[in-house]
Amino acid sequence: MTIVESDMVIIGGGVVGLSIAYGLLKKGLRVVCIDGSDIDLRASRGNFGLVWVQGKGVNCPPYASWTLKSAKAYRAFVDQLMEESGLEIDLQQNGGYEYFLDHDALMERSDQLSSLKDVLGDYPYETLTGDEIRQEESMVGPLVAGATFFPHDGHVNPLQLLKALLIACQKMGLDYRANRTVTTADYVSDHSRIYCDTSECFVSERVVLSAGLGAKKLGPIFGFKGYVRPQRGQVLVTEKFPPLLRRPSVTIRQVNEGAIQIGDSKEEVGYDDHETLSVVARIAERAVKIMPSLASARLVRTWGALRVMSPDGLPIYEHSTTYPNAVLVTCHSGISLAANHGSIFSDWILGADFGSDFKEFGEARFATASVSV
Repeated sequence: MTIVESDMVIIGGGVVGLSIAYGLLKKGLRVVCIDGSDIDLRASRGNFGLVWVQGKGVNCPPYASWTLKSAKAYRAFVDQLMEESGLEIDLQQNGGYEYFLDHDALMERSDQLSSLKDVLGDYPYETLTGDEIRQEESMVGPLVAGATFFPHDGHVNPLQLLKALLIACQKMGLDYRANRTVTTADYVSDHSRIYCDTSECFVSERVVLSAGLGAKKLGPIFGFKGYVRPQRGQVLVTEKFPPLLRRPSVTIRQVNEGAIQIGDSKEEVGYDDHETLSVVARIAERAVKIMPSLASARLVRTWGALRVMSPDGLPIYEHSTTYPNAVLVTCHSGISLAANHGSIFSDWILGADFGSDFKEFGEARFATASVSV
């Protein structure tokens, strides 16, 4: 048995885990990251790449505020990562749209955002008519009733972000151990001992469980309930075009290489991450209603990926009450929240009190609900 000692063990090396590692390394901690294999279900490698605020937290203003804080810090976060990693990260953050084909749905969303603005104050959304959005985006067709706009929304290349995080963390001393599976853990003499299938024992003072869907199985080891479930999303990718879209939307974006990505499904199908023709057809049909010229675009590939969802869709941030110094972090907005996770969030991991609003993200909110995950 090989013993590996550190101040902190992070289980999970996706964008969430590496963002957390980045913040903790900045504080001078010795950090080990235990990661799985390339064939594991990995949301960080299949997501849509949005840095997104609007629409999040309509029923939970603390989540809207937390997301907005991260979006505001994103440019500085990415600039620092590029300098430290030596890699380019394409980030475009000049606002984003949510398109609506139905006027009543547009007004409902506008009312929701107005309510958030009443609570938060700083929430500079706009509601655009169909004619107004067509002046902004020439590809938008006549069926679009309007759109909402938020100036801090944008999109990033998620694979570039993931790679830059890993390189920057390794330059700061991260001990990154891939192709491992955690089998069990215990707590002895004020230290956690985490055992892997590679005959290694990782000994540390603290543990962060940020293993995405792996929290379902690993959570109970550390005293958590494992309130996560997979939700499939499918993405369509077109041929490459010269710049056509000024800004991304929640379902259609043009990436820096020129292709247009379209994603518009939320499927409860368990751990099946395959593409399906019926859903691909539905996604394409709606995209063409929004932007008719996409009908002639050649589709070059599709993929399916699994989101990491809690019962209410919000993040779960929890300090274990039974396993000392263990923390659970899980969310489906790892890209949007990376700037927070890589900075101020490390204080909460180390025990700082972020106030009553932050308790909205604990597991206790599910205790009295009927939860099926």
